[in-house]
Amino acid sequence: MKTTALRLYGKQDIRLESFELPPCGDDGIIAEVVSDSICMSSYKAAKQGADHKRVPKDCAVNPPMLGHEFSGRIVEVGAKWRSQFQPGDCFGIQPALMYKGSLEAPGYSFTSIGGDATYIRIPSCVMEMNCLLKYSGEAFFLASLSEPMSCLIGACHAQYHIPPASYQHNMGIVEGGKCACLASAGPMGLGLIDYLVHGPRRPSLVVVTDIDQARLDRAQSILTPANAQAHGVQLMYVNTRTASAVQDLLALTGGTGFNDVFVLAPVAPVVEQGDAILAQDGCLNFFAGPTDTAFAAKLNFYNVHYAGTHLVGTSGGTTADIREALELMGKGVLNPAMMITHVGGLTAARETTLNLPNIPGGKKLIYTHQDFPLTALTDLPALGKNNPVFAELADACARHNGLWSLEAEKIVLEKMPKLNL
Repeated sequence: MKTTALRLYGKQDIRLESFELPPCGDDGIIAEVVSDSICMSSYKAAKQGADHKRVPKDCAVNPPMLGHEFSGRIVEVGAKWRSQFQPGDCFGIQPALMYKGSLEAPGYSFTSIGGDATYIRIPSCVMEMNCLLKYSGEAFFLASLSEPMSCLIGACHAQYHIPPASYQHNMGIVEGGKCACLASAGPMGLGLIDYLVHGPRRPSLVVVTDIDQARLDRAQSILTPANAQAHGVQLMYVNTRTASAVQDLLALTGGTGFNDVFVLAPVAPVVEQGDAILAQDGCLNFFAGPTDTAFAAKLNFYNVHYAGTHLVGTSGGTTADIREALELMGKGVLNPAMMITHVGGLTAARETTLNLPNIPGGKKLIYTHQDFPLTALTDLPALGKNNPVFAELADACARHNGLWSLEAEKIVLEKMPKLNL
């Protein structure tokens, strides 16, 4: 089967190309990708090329497909998997396979599977690790966002605390505790806030910080303090572009500090700020993955020794985390649509990936069978004056508080120009 996919050849060298997929065989699955959410990790892979831990050293001659936050439907099933999967099944995917301890993952390491593609061949190892997940929802974009949501869910599960006079590690955030989300008004921050406010274990206080007031305002308009209060959570948004930021944040806790701190930007001063606001037995999660292999920040070891402060770092989520994300989205508990600020066709994937840090807003969602430029949702009304499809999309978003939706997705799939490469 012929596919069109974005492939990685080396540092900053990614190409949208059409080629033949290997046959399904007895142990593979052929699938159609419908949507892919572009992750900062794809930008990092494109920037680092073969130096990236998940990218093969021979990518220049065997280029892997990019994209790991994707969903679609199954087209053909090899004999080995016909008792579990059928053509027509919709799916999400867990890219962190950990197959035989390897770091290989779809979207980084394989020549026949990645999210920025029209069709893929899913190798046996994905199914063997139970990482091809059936999806029963209607909206493909939600399944695409299950992977980033799983990373956030996993981060909350990875937090730990140690009761006094004990060596027991109690896993998870402190229920009813105080939580700070630093540099968290972006797409992943919104997902984290959503889970902290609406998930199964909730703090009593969540403080969200950023230095971009526009991003803070947008976050507050979507995840409102009033809604959080209805779920037993005091939610506050704070601009930390001040010299007194640490003192101001500590004051919000009555001077005791935060039990759980999440750092969502690989910026040394933000890490150090997080360290400075930890409570006794406070746990700091360095969630943001840096591209600089020498990235470092100061840590107060006096507090490590006497206050029991500690660190964790998480990258990705488990299959159980993705299943939790899919379940909570299916019940309407979580709405990761708030992450999406731009949509585009597969022809927009290359430039979007290479320039991701310079494109404002949140998640960039790619529909792999469509051909249209990356478009900000906020630009839809103006574009709609000359394009009836954009006008329909603008109206659909307006009906959903400015957010992406199943209604909008259906318009794209039915009416946007089809890919023709």
